[in-house]
Parts: sequence; structure tokens; C-alpha cells
Amino acid sequence: ISGYSLVVQARDSGTPPLSSSVTVNVDISDVNDNSPVFTPANYTAVIQENKPVGTSILQLVVTDKDSFHNGPPFTFTILTGNEEEEFTLDPHGVLRSAVIFKHMVSTEYVLCVQAKDSGKPQQVSHTYVQVRVIEESIHKPTAIPLEIFIVTMEDDFPGGVIGKIHATDQDVYDVLTYTLKSEQKSLFKVNSHDGKIIALGGLDNGKYVLNVSVSDGRFQVPIDVVVHVEQLLQEMLQNTVTIRFENVSPEDFVGLHMHGFRRTLRNAVLSQKQDSLHIISIQPAAGSGQLDMLFAVQMHSGGFYKPAYLIQKLTNARRHLENAIRISAVLEKNCSGLDCQEQHCEQSLSIDSHSLMTYSTARISFVCPRFYRNVRCMC
Repeated sequence: ISGYSLVVQARDSGTPPLSSSVTVNVDISDVNDNSPVFTPANYTAVIQENKPVGTSILQLVVTDKDSFHNGPPFTFTILTGNEEEEFTLDPHGVLRSAVIFKHMVSTEYVLCVQAKDSGKPQQVSHTYVQVRVIEESIHKPTAIPLEIFIVTMEDDFPGGVIGKIHATDQDVYDVLTYTLKSEQKSLFKVNSHDGKIIALGGLDNGKYVLNVSVSDGRFQVPIDVVVHVEQLLQEMLQNTVTIRFENVSPEDFVGLHMHGFRRTLRNAVLSQKQDSLHIISIQPAAGSGQLDMLFAVQMHSGGFYKPAYLIQKLTNARRHLENAIRISAVLEKNCSGLDCQEQHCEQSLSIDSHSLMTYSTARISFVCPRFYRNVRCMC
């Protein structure tokens, strides 16, 4: 308990007795009776040979149960194991290399490190750090090419994470870093640690080829990343059809089925090769394991096919479409549960272009806006 607050009353012996109160605050000052604590108690770290001087090897973590003036800042000292001054330890507890290590010279170092707190008198603790020197990288990183499809309303892309690069390295202790060529940083960013690709707001319609690379510190490997941006027209929303799939997650659909189903769907509904199929959005159907895919077909002349025409085409080709993935229903209108006849059901579709859904797999990422279907009875 760091303090007490007492209310003290004094009362005299007169008639009637009179009294007065005062508040007495009692602060308990801290005595430096706790030593710093290392977490964990001892450390193991590795460093690859031929890493440059100043390479970070380890971050020491120290806490102290005493109050702040008896705890940090801590003073770190290497007591033993650093007689040749191969290591340095900065005031923040970061252990760094002071030489270029060679695996053939020595494979292991054991350091005894002391942490001293700021109290009076000072308290100290010790930990042991085992540093292993391993051979430098002999394998190049490998990365999977990534293709990203972004669907957005006209000039209304808010930006965000649009995918993630998947890279591996057979060298167990290699740390991979990702970089993007500087001239493309006005539109995209790549997280250097985990490979996530971030698009900034306001992307224009078109195709973007990103110059991304992954490095293990010795080898640098380019990665093919292509971003396709498609801007929706308001007229598309009035001519959409929804295909509902059975028991498939959005990620499985994107990674396993989207390319093949898109090709099969084109063959089923396009009247001319010059017509364009637009997948507007995919999202899980509420309260089920089903998945809705929203699409429209644009004629070569510029207009859009009516939903009734597309549904007729889909009905005729349904058996062929289901060779790859099971279809639960084809929806133009969704009046189930409403007490009205089909011809008296009015449906409106709205797109929330600022609520993007990103379905990312190792090879394909699909980014699309969330959509809402509203129906009402007109009877």
C-alpha cells in the first residue's frame, strides 16, 4: 500500500462539545528491497557468421517491483565471456555484435550479464546468455507469385491491406525482410517484416505490377506481384445476379475455385466473346455455411444483360457449372419469408465501398466491397 488518508477529529469538553476535523495523508516511501528480474531467467540466441558489426542479437527484458525511482533505468554490464570484446550491450539492453563472427573460429559464447537498478543502495541481478554462431545462409528465399484483384466503386477506394506475400527459407534462422521499389510507394506499401501489401486510397482502374523483393540478409529474390483494380459502375448494381454456393469458405473459393468457375461461367452466360463478366463481390450468407457471389455481365455495346436473361442461361447450364462446386441457389430476388408474390417483390442492392473484405490466399487475393440486399413487398 503506497499511502493512507486519515480523517482526524478533535472534540472539546464544553457544552455543547465543539469539534473540528483535519485530513492527514501518510505516504509510504519505497525502500529499494527488490532486485531487477530478467525474463526469462537465462537466454539463448544465435547469430549467423559474416553478419556486419552492430547486428542486433538479443533484447534483454528486465522488470523491478520497486517504485519507478528505485527501478529503471537499468545499467547493463557484461561481467564475463566478453574478454575479446566481441559483444556490446547498449543502455536499453540490446546485445549487439562488435566483430564479424566466423563459425570456424568459435561456435559458442557464454556471457554473464549484470543488471543494476537506480535505487539507493543499488540492487543487482545476473543472467547468462548463450550465443551460438551458425553458418551463413546457403539457401535463397523462395516466394509464391501473388495476384490481387480489387473491386471498388468509382474513385472511392479507401485503401487497406490487400494481400500477403508468402515466402520461406530453408535456412532455419534466416529472418526475411520485404522491400518495395521506392517509386511505387506513392500507391502501395509492403510491411518489411510480414510481407503484407497495403494499398493507399484512390487507386485508379487498371493493372499494377509491383517490384517487390524478399531478402534473407545475403540473397535477394524478386517476387511477381500483380494488382488488378476494377471500378464498378452504378448501372451494374441494377443488373446483378447472385449465385449461392454450398459449404465453401470465401478463402477456399478464391484459392481453389474462382479462376475455374469464372471460366466456366463465362462460357455459360456470355453471348459474345467481347462481353465482359464482372464479379462484384463475394461474402458469406448470414447464418449459414453458404457463400454468395454477386456478378453482372456487360455487353460489348456497353449495356448490361438483364438478370432474368442471365438466370435463364444459368438454369440451362447449372449441371455443367456444378462440375466444380455445388450451387445452392441462383438469386435475382430474395423474398423468402415475405408474404407477397414474386412479381410484387422489390429489391434494392447497396454497396458499402468503405467496408472492404479481403480474402487472401498464398497465390490469389480478392478484395471487394460489402453488399446489402434489401427487399420489400409491393402488394
